[in-house]
Amino acid sequence: MKSLIINPGSTSTKIGVFEDEELLFDETLRHTTEEIASYESIVAQKDFRKDIILNFLKEKDFDIKSLDFIVGRGGMLKPIPSGTYAVSPELLHDLEIGKQGQHASNLGGILAKEIGDSIGVPSYIVDPTVVDEMMDIARYSGVPELPRVSVFHALNQKAVARRYAKEIGKPYEELNLIVIHMGGGVSVGPHKRGKVVDIFNALHGDGAFSPERAGGVPGGALVDMCFSGEFTKEEVMKKLVGNGGFNAYLNTNDMREVEEMIKGGDKEAEKVRDAFILQVSKDIGSMATVLEGKVDQIIATGGIAYDNIVIEGLKKRCEWIAPFTVYAGEDELLALVQGGLRVMKGEEKAKEY
Repeated sequence: MKSLIINPGSTSTKIGVFEDEELLFDETLRHTTEEIASYESIVAQKDFRKDIILNFLKEKDFDIKSLDFIVGRGGMLKPIPSGTYAVSPELLHDLEIGKQGQHASNLGGILAKEIGDSIGVPSYIVDPTVVDEMMDIARYSGVPELPRVSVFHALNQKAVARRYAKEIGKPYEELNLIVIHMGGGVSVGPHKRGKVVDIFNALHGDGAFSPERAGGVPGGALVDMCFSGEFTKEEVMKKLVGNGGFNAYLNTNDMREVEEMIKGGDKEAEKVRDAFILQVSKDIGSMATVLEGKVDQIIATGGIAYDNIVIEGLKKRCEWIAPFTVYAGEDELLALVQGGLRVMKGEEKAKEY
């Protein structure tokens, strides 16, 4: 089965064409800041991005009519269970309005639907960041007006959890796993028999700091900062998301640069890296209690999982909980095509939004 996979980012659209799980070719189609700035909203970019995709496929002399299905990256929809969803009118509407916010990934399902309908094949999204399988008691924060919410790297977390299950020959739905995604943001999720029953909000407000995000910060001090008169709301938000974490301490969001700084004798960089390891370890320990100590495996993934010093630091603090498996990096295109194939091959039914 041939498929087109579409993963829109803020200044690029990554696409891949697959035959079953084999990548035939892929490309990151980049858009200049000026091009993006000329559109008043993300959804207004739809035709611009679609034309670029179709023109690229034409240049590759690829016949889009040979496609069997199309998958787009899921966006900021309402909270939904994990799975592969057909792009229905209701789902399309919520992508267009940005139900939980404006993000380039909202275009994934929109583009998949338009191109799919034009050639008469089904279109899907798979495991968007708003996947919500949290148990009810995990939603309490201590302030009724501020419930804890599920926002995390669902696509990659679910993909590596299923990969591990397949490699050991057991159903994902029979395992208890802790999955750590470490990239620009960090999410640590307890997977209890196929469901992520709790999560640290990977966008803002929870858990370890990361290359670009502040994670959980002292609440009282944050309130004081907000009402100090020194910062606008936008400036405070930028401190939490974008300029937080490694960026705030070391002016870089690249762990490789941090390691070079440490090799050059930068003691502050070493402390920041070790603090990161400590905070992620505390998240792992916290999620082990959610699984009542019954953890079959800890899985580390994302770009920072390439850093052996970080991995060894996490093992030193947490390997007593469960053994580690490392799947460094992420392959979102493959994860998306796998979700579509499970439906197309009848292994699971497409979920209704």
